[in-house]
Amino acid sequence: MDQPNFKAPAYYINRELSFLEFNQRVLDLAQDTAVPLLERVRFLAISSANLDEFFEIRVAGLQERLERGAHGAGADGRSITEQLDAIHARSRTLVAAQYRVLNDVLTPALTEAGIQLLQGPKIPRSAEKALERHFEQFVEPVLSPLGLDPARPFPRIQNKSLNFIVRLEGTDAFGRDTNLAILQVPRSLPRVIQVPRAEGDSGPLRLAYLSTLVQHFVGKLFEGMKVVGCWQFRVTRNSDLFVDEEEVEDLRRAVEGELAERRYGDAVRLETSHDCPADLTQVLLEQFHLVSTDLYKVHGPVNINRLASVCDLVDRPDLKYPPFTPGIPGRFVGNPDLFAAIREKDVLLHHPFQSFTPIMDFLRQAARDPAVLAIKQTLYRSGADSGVVEALVDAARNGKDVTVIIELMARFDEAANIELASRLQEAGAHVMYGVVGYKTHAKLIMVVRREEGLLRRYCHVGTGNYHAKTARTYTDYGLFTCSDAIGQDLHDLFLQLTSLTRTPKLRKLLQSPFTLHESLMNSIAREADNARAGRPARIIAKMNALIEPRIIEALYQASAAGVEIDLIVRGVCALTPGIAGVSEHIRVRSVVGRFLEHSRVFYFANGGDERLWCASADWMERNFFRRVEVAFPVERPKLKERIIGDLEAWLADNTNAWALQPDGRYVRLTPGTEPAFSAQQTLLERHAEP
Repeated sequence: MDQPNFKAPAYYINRELSFLEFNQRVLDLAQDTAVPLLERVRFLAISSANLDEFFEIRVAGLQERLERGAHGAGADGRSITEQLDAIHARSRTLVAAQYRVLNDVLTPALTEAGIQLLQGPKIPRSAEKALERHFEQFVEPVLSPLGLDPARPFPRIQNKSLNFIVRLEGTDAFGRDTNLAILQVPRSLPRVIQVPRAEGDSGPLRLAYLSTLVQHFVGKLFEGMKVVGCWQFRVTRNSDLFVDEEEVEDLRRAVEGELAERRYGDAVRLETSHDCPADLTQVLLEQFHLVSTDLYKVHGPVNINRLASVCDLVDRPDLKYPPFTPGIPGRFVGNPDLFAAIREKDVLLHHPFQSFTPIMDFLRQAARDPAVLAIKQTLYRSGADSGVVEALVDAARNGKDVTVIIELMARFDEAANIELASRLQEAGAHVMYGVVGYKTHAKLIMVVRREEGLLRRYCHVGTGNYHAKTARTYTDYGLFTCSDAIGQDLHDLFLQLTSLTRTPKLRKLLQSPFTLHESLMNSIAREADNARAGRPARIIAKMNALIEPRIIEALYQASAAGVEIDLIVRGVCALTPGIAGVSEHIRVRSVVGRFLEHSRVFYFANGGDERLWCASADWMERNFFRRVEVAFPVERPKLKERIIGDLEAWLADNTNAWALQPDGRYVRLTPGTEPAFSAQQTLLERHAEP
């Protein structure tokens, strides 16, 4: 029997369409009545924010390639034009579903729960006086409508800002006939407003969109003229930064320059109110150099992602996920000496079920410990107000040798990272920006401590960012160890990142862009060989995205050899499971729930000598070949067993899991006759404090 062509385009799913299917899964949670109501509102907002970023980066990138004359197709065989057509078709159905969920599902449910969400251009008479006062005091003073005429051309419109196009009749104070105006709303104004209550009012909580206030009271801005109509619009722009790192002399200044222009990149999408007249939408399309396929008319606020603020405005714990206290590993509880605890044996953290606090305590203890000589760390995203950075600043001020590799090109965190770099440098830390052409995405800390006349390295390696806030919502693993081999590997890696040193072969860690891809390919091939020889062969891999063609081809070959493969891929997956003779032994599932599944774990049965890796890298070309990434082994038997148990929990989930079908659709799994099982809830019960 001839072996199938594992490179055949029919066996690959388009990455862009796969992302849109992931966003559909997020939207599904907004409709799930088992999810608390305000969390459903949050999931709707997340689905909108996801789609915004998708257009800012992915769609913008495709359009750029098309304009440059690129014609190369991806692994699935679609041309750029075919991809864009398919993206717009799927996006339209997704956007229509978002507004249907908002208008027909969530808004009525909120009303039933005692929360009225006022929308549309009209305001109920009972709320009009209170909202009029709010408009006059807090909104009108910061609005500057701009009439359009030869002396006042169309203004620059910022990316994703809220704007209105206003049709007028009459003449202005100078006798000019101005029939169109543009009204830009500053980002400083909250997009959802709580309607002030009268004293003693015990009625429902009422919230109003800022767009509703503007449309209702817009006439106050055009005294002496008649407002014929006022319609929202929003433009999405290309937000990817382009910095030729090999040409610039100062990377930081180049990034700062690009940030100033990001708000005004090329337009890629126009959203307007559904009732905006055709002649005005055409004016807007021409102004932004867009065509009709780039136009999205919506039944509600154009900035639906701002609904996330509803969850913060409404103090209703009964409509939110119950709070929890992350657990602390037993060896750290009541132990003031974290170094001693780590010396005893490796310690594994699993966020958010376990606390991020031990990482903060580790850095703080290192900052004030006289025996600590040096701290070295990578930072990709840490947040603008970072306790991690505070600890590093304290360490530098206390005379420690502090070296920090900050990734300036961490998308949408560039400005925050520049600010953090300045603070660290002012404190005396050595700050570097990684390797030209390769984002530093590895998650590493190394503390060098003098003990009994010798130097010992204490290390933390992880799958997620050193970000205390996201550690409450992202699932990630982190390992504390003072393994000599891993310590020497981190020493070599930091030398590689800060100098011109060529790194020798690492002892324990796998690294992109050098050994990670090759090692994974070899591990997959070894499972195929073991299956043919009748030895134990199994692969379980958990990640955020799987699109690298050679890895997918290797997985197809392993499946054809009989290897049982379970893939837990939260987001984009280009592999097609269940194809006879190609992928019939591969199963793909996506777990989407309360927490964002972010950890990367790779398990290989290895003929009975099980191997388990955690990593900062997804299985994507950029992670394998254009980033500095690290995968670390989990070798302590108890910890390995624990993570394998976690993988089994994700594979048993039948409440927040979707199974990928051979036709590219995802089908949500339901309990059926077996008990309902949620992996995330089980892990909360297993690790969080009672």
